[in-house]
Amino acid sequence: MKGSDLFATYLERRGITHVFELIGGTITYLLDSIQQRTSISIISMHHEQGAGFAAEAHARLTGLPGIALATSGPGATNLLTAIGSCHFDSTPAIFVTGQIHREERKGDRPLRQLGFQETDIVAMARPITKAAFLVDDPAELPLRLEQAFALALSGRPGPVLLDISMAVQTAEIPWSPEAMSLDPGPPAGHGAEDLEAFWTAALADLAAAERPLILAGGGIRTSGAADTFRSFAAALDLPVVHSLMGVDVLPFDDPLRVGLIGLYGNRWANIALCACDVLLVLGSRLDSRQTGSDTELFRGSRPLYHVDCDRHELNNRIKGCRTLTLELDTFMNHVLRQRPPTHDHQPWKDFIDAERTRWPDTAEVGVVEGINPNGLMHRLSEASGAAAAFVADVGQHQMWAAQSLQLHGSQRFLTSGGMGAMGFALPAAIGACLAAGQQPVVVIAGDGGFQINIQELQTIRRNQLPIKMLVINNHCHGMVRQIQDVAFGARYQSTLWGYDAPAFTAVAAAYGIPSALVAEEADLDEALRLMWAEPGAPFLLEVVIDTMLNAYPKAMAGRPLSEMESRREPQAEPTPAAATKSEQTLSR
Repeated sequence: MKGSDLFATYLERRGITHVFELIGGTITYLLDSIQQRTSISIISMHHEQGAGFAAEAHARLTGLPGIALATSGPGATNLLTAIGSCHFDSTPAIFVTGQIHREERKGDRPLRQLGFQETDIVAMARPITKAAFLVDDPAELPLRLEQAFALALSGRPGPVLLDISMAVQTAEIPWSPEAMSLDPGPPAGHGAEDLEAFWTAALADLAAAERPLILAGGGIRTSGAADTFRSFAAALDLPVVHSLMGVDVLPFDDPLRVGLIGLYGNRWANIALCACDVLLVLGSRLDSRQTGSDTELFRGSRPLYHVDCDRHELNNRIKGCRTLTLELDTFMNHVLRQRPPTHDHQPWKDFIDAERTRWPDTAEVGVVEGINPNGLMHRLSEASGAAAAFVADVGQHQMWAAQSLQLHGSQRFLTSGGMGAMGFALPAAIGACLAAGQQPVVVIAGDGGFQINIQELQTIRRNQLPIKMLVINNHCHGMVRQIQDVAFGARYQSTLWGYDAPAFTAVAAAYGIPSALVAEEADLDEALRLMWAEPGAPFLLEVVIDTMLNAYPKAMAGRPLSEMESRREPQAEPTPAAATKSEQTLSR
C-alpha cells in the first residue's frame, strides 16, 4: 500500500472523522489519499494555527486525538502554538507535517538550509510534545502511527508530531490493517494498597472536617471522568470549587457547585477556598493563577489531598500534600464502590451561599455606563440553551465568561489555559461544532483576540457552521491595559495607543455572515434574539462596552485569595443575631 494510503486508512480505522489542514506541497499526497480512500471530512482552514486549534477543540469534545496537517517550513512552524496549547492543556492530538526529500536536506553540513522550506520541525516541537518523530524509513510508518495514537491517549494525554517525508508518502509499504494495535497502553498510577491508604486517610479527615471542599480541575474532563465526578461529588455531598479549565465539570444549577477560584475567581469561591479546613484536589496543577504567588499562604496548615495521573504535578508548587498518582476515573470509582458516608455540612454550605449573595458577580465592576459584562454572560447563557459549547478566547472576556456563564447539562466550556493563546476561540469553535455534530457553538472573544484568526470566518461561511460569535469590543487590549493602570501609571502603549479594530459587522458582511451591533443595555435582549433567530446559521454580535472597564474581582499580590480588588462595597455582613456560630467564625 502506498504510504499516504496507509496513513489515510489508519486514521479512518482509528475512528477519526475530521482532519484540519492548510494545503501545501509536502502534504498533497496525504490529503489526496484521505479524500480518495476514506469518509474522513477534510476541513481546509486559512492558517495552520487555526487548523491546530480546531483539531484541539475537536479532541476535547470527542476524546480522540485531534488531527492537523501542515506543509514543511512555515506551515509546520505555524502549528507550534497549537502544539504547545495541546501540551499544556493535556489534549490528545497528532500533528502531521510533510518533509522534503532526504537528498534536499542539509544533514550534518554547516548550512542553514539546503532544500526549499527545509525546517527541522522535530527539534523545534520536541520540548512541547510527548514525542516527535521524523518518519524517513517507509517501514517505520505503521509503527510510528501506532506509537503516536498510544502516546497521545495514554497517561496524561498530549500531542505527538509526525514529520513524514515525501519519500515515505509515495513508497509502497507492506501492511495489513488487521494487524493494527488499538491498545493505548497501561494507565498511570499506584497500586491498590496506595489507593486504599490514601482514601482511608482522606475519608477520616473529611469526616472530621467542618468546612471540607473539593477543587475540580481540568484533568476531570481530560480523563473523560466528568460523569463519574458528578456521581462522586453527589455521593460525598461536598461543595465544589473549580479552576478555569474545570468550569464545565458541574452544571450551573448543581447545588454543590460553588464557582471559579483563582486570580480572577468568584469572590465567594475564593473565600470558601481560603476558609476550608480540608481540601481534596482532583486533576488540577495548582498553578500560580489558582493559588496566588505565596504558596505557603495558600497551603496553610490544613490537610490537602491531591490526585493526578502525572506524578510531577504532585507536591510541585504546593508542598506537604498527601498525594496519589492515579487516573481520576479509577480513583473516583473506587470511592463510589465504598459507598462513602455523608455528613451534615449545612452550616458550611449556608455560609458559602451567604457570601455568594453578599458578593454578586454582576456588582464587582461597580456602576457601569452601558452594558455590564458579567450581566451580559448571564443573559447570553439564558439565550443560548441550544449551544453545545461556549468557546472563550483569552483576555478580560475570558474571565467574565468563566465567572458568570450559566452552563447547563452537558454544555461544554473550552478555552486556552496554559498557553493562554489569543486567537484560540474562532478556529476552536469550528472544531467543537464539527465534533458536536454541527450543533450550535458560541464564541466569546474580545476585539483584539478575534482579529488574530479572523480569516476563519471564511471557513465558517464555506461550511455553513452554526457558530454564534460574540465580540466584546472595548477598543483596546483590556487585560494588559488593566495591568498598565497599576504598573505603568496609565501609559497605554500598544493596548490603547497604537491599537484599533475594524467595524466587525462590516467584516462579517464581507464574509456573508449576518450580524448586529449593540451598545446599550436596553437593546441587548433584541440583539440576542437576532443572534438565535436562525439557530442553524452563523451570526456575529458585536457588543460595545466601556474601554476602561476592568475584570473584577482580582486577587491582590501578597494577600490571601479571599482579599480581592473590586469597584464596589459588599452588602452588609450577617449580624451576630442572624448568623450561626460557624458563620460568625468564617466571616472573621
